[in-house]
Amino acid sequence: MSGPVVVGVDGSESSLTAVEVGAREAALRGVGLRLVHAFGWPSVHVPPGVPPWSPSSAGVRELIDGTLAEAERRARTLAPHVDIAREVVVGEPVMVLQLETRTASLAVVGSRGLSRFGSLLLGSTAAHLAAHAGCPVLVVRGRPDPAGPVLLAVDGSPQAEPAVEFAFAHASLHGTGLVALHAWNTHTERVYESPGDPPFVTYDEDRLRDEEERVLAEALGGLREKYPDVEVRRRLVRGRIRHTLIDASADAGLVVVGARGRGGFTGLLLGSVSQAVLHHAHCPVAVVRAGGA
Repeated sequence: MSGPVVVGVDGSESSLTAVEVGAREAALRGVGLRLVHAFGWPSVHVPPGVPPWSPSSAGVRELIDGTLAEAERRARTLAPHVDIAREVVVGEPVMVLQLETRTASLAVVGSRGLSRFGSLLLGSTAAHLAAHAGCPVLVVRGRPDPAGPVLLAVDGSPQAEPAVEFAFAHASLHGTGLVALHAWNTHTERVYESPGDPPFVTYDEDRLRDEEERVLAEALGGLREKYPDVEVRRRLVRGRIRHTLIDASADAGLVVVGARGRGGFTGLLLGSVSQAVLHHAHCPVAVVRAGGA
C-alpha cells in the first residue's frame, strides 16, 4: 500500500514523539505524512452557547492550530522532503483514526495520550487501533531512542503471515537485523497462553523440538530470499511467549506481533500476547492484523 503514514496528534509529548517516528517512517517509505487531530467536545465541558461539534470558538481553534504547527515543525526537522498534510476532524479519536487507517500504509500513535486516566499503561486510542485498524499500527512506547534488531513473534499461524512480511520489510528499510522468536514447551503442543491452550500432555521432547524448528522455518518461508539484505537470527525458546518477548524487547528496536494467534477465543480481535507486549514492551510495538496490512 502506498498510502500516507498517519499520526494521531493530541498535543501530548507521547503523540509528538509519535510524530517524529512517523516522519522518519514516511521518509523511508517514500510516502506522505498525515497529521490528524480529532476534535470532540467532552459533553460536560461544552462552553455555553457553543455547538458541541464546533472547534472554532473559545480559543479552541488557536490551541489546535498551535498543536498541529508544533507537530509539523518537528516532522519537517526530521523529514524536510516529505509532503505533510494537517487535518482537524470532528469526532471521537478512536473512530477518526480508525477511518484514517483505511487509506494509510502505517498508523503511528503514542502509547499514552491526554487523558484524565494518566496512570493507564496503554491509552484507549492505541489499544483500539491495534485491534481494529485497516493498516499496521506502530505504538511508540518504551525506552527513548530504542536501537536494535526487529524482534518478530512467530507462532506459525496463517493469521500471522502479514506480521512476518512487515517485520522483514521494516528491517530492510531500517538496515537492521531481524530476530525471529518462537516459544515452545514440553507440556503443551504450542505456547500461546490462552484459556484455549491444549491440555497438559507430555510429549517427546526431541520430537517436539524438531517440530517447533520446522514451524519456525516454515513461518519465515521465502522471505529470507525476498529480503537477502536482512540478517535473520532464529530463536527457539522453551518458555512462555509473553515473558520471553517482553524480556527480549529490552534489546530490540521494534517488536512485531500479529493481532491474534492460536487462542481458543478466535473472535477476539487482539490476543493476550499482543496485549501484554503493548502494555509492557521496552521498545515500540507494531501490531499487524491479517487483512489489515
